[in-house]
Amino acid sequence: MKRRQFVQTLGAGSALAGIGLTAGCASTGGSGAHVVVVGGGYGGATAAKYIRLFSDQSIRVTLVEPNPAFVSCPISNLVLQGSKTIADVTTPYDNLAKRHGVKVVRDRVARIDPDKRTVQLASGGELSYDRLIVSPGIDFMWDTLPGMAKEGAQDKVLHAWKAGAQTVALRQQLEAMPDGGVYALSIPLAPYRCPPGPYERASLVANYFKKAKPKSKVVIFDANDDIQSKKGLFLKAWDEHYKGLIEYRPKHKVVDVDAANLTLKFEFNDDFKASVANVVPTMRAGDIAVKTGLATANNRWCEVDFLTFESKAAKNIHVLGDAIQIAPAMPKSGHMANQHGKTCAAAVVSLLQGKEPPALPLYANTCYSFVTDEDVVHVASVHRYDAEKKTMLPVAGAGGVSSAASELEGRYAHAWARNIWADTLA
Repeated sequence: MKRRQFVQTLGAGSALAGIGLTAGCASTGGSGAHVVVVGGGYGGATAAKYIRLFSDQSIRVTLVEPNPAFVSCPISNLVLQGSKTIADVTTPYDNLAKRHGVKVVRDRVARIDPDKRTVQLASGGELSYDRLIVSPGIDFMWDTLPGMAKEGAQDKVLHAWKAGAQTVALRQQLEAMPDGGVYALSIPLAPYRCPPGPYERASLVANYFKKAKPKSKVVIFDANDDIQSKKGLFLKAWDEHYKGLIEYRPKHKVVDVDAANLTLKFEFNDDFKASVANVVPTMRAGDIAVKTGLATANNRWCEVDFLTFESKAAKNIHVLGDAIQIAPAMPKSGHMANQHGKTCAAAVVSLLQGKEPPALPLYANTCYSFVTDEDVVHVASVHRYDAEKKTMLPVAGAGGVSSAASELEGRYAHAWARNIWADTLA
């Protein structure tokens, strides 16, 4: 397949290819049904929009999201590098309401009652639902890092793994760091949100240092045995652009943090004091999913039926995005959550209309990583439902990685971001 054709296949709309639905073509059954969506990220916002589209606006949709706008984790590492601002990766939710009739409620969900099919809001309100979609993203297992429970610790040692205020704060820490200082990035054991994300972040912080603080250094402490994604491409970029600026240390699992002294403590290695400590903790499904009993895989991730994304723990509740127990070779990524959202939307509309959900979902994923402020590499995959194994499996021979980093791929990456933000929110 030619490069241009492959990029088109990986477009944000690729999930539609395998589910047999296009916008406006569903029957108008399900009138009066109400779907509540918890979480307005790549999974939840996409599901909310596409339920309205697939049902010809006949199914009511309420999206509960505490944040005033969507902030994209993909592309946000460029905020740390300095070539983007947080405003550049922020999109309001306005069009979901104005164009698609989604009711957007700015609030948090305090409790879900699966038996009564109700959602209790933090403000005190209550919503009833026919189907519930929970797309809560990730939360952190802070109990694995006792020192981070101390007052002020989480304000001094940042994760910045949820794009927004911490992204801006980490950029400010890097700007304030003296030339000659050390930025330490710790990576948790997989699985975690966005496998190549930490290595992209290290590259872009080194890019900033190379221009503004050439005596400084990036040290990566990876709890894993090796680089988790695009290894050869990252190593090549580090050798070509950041020799002496980036040091990679695998098998370094952080077990505690002394935030007052910016010191990382490891399971088997000596302590390390940094000028800026960026600790990405071990992750699990978002708090509301765990509290509701949906996290059935080691109390961390939510197991689902991959035809519908319905929870294996609770009927009429569907779980999307980074919170799920992934299928083989399925990354926890923004693009994948977008594909989950469309597949789930088609299934929910079918179920509410008394029909069988689409039987052969097919979707694609692509993930771009900046290795400089302009040069980019990608990894891509295509996934198809296997009825015998009841899971999504990668399609043999589809996808792959870049042959080399390039400026052209940088243009593709920016176009991908614009397209998927529009697909999710416009």
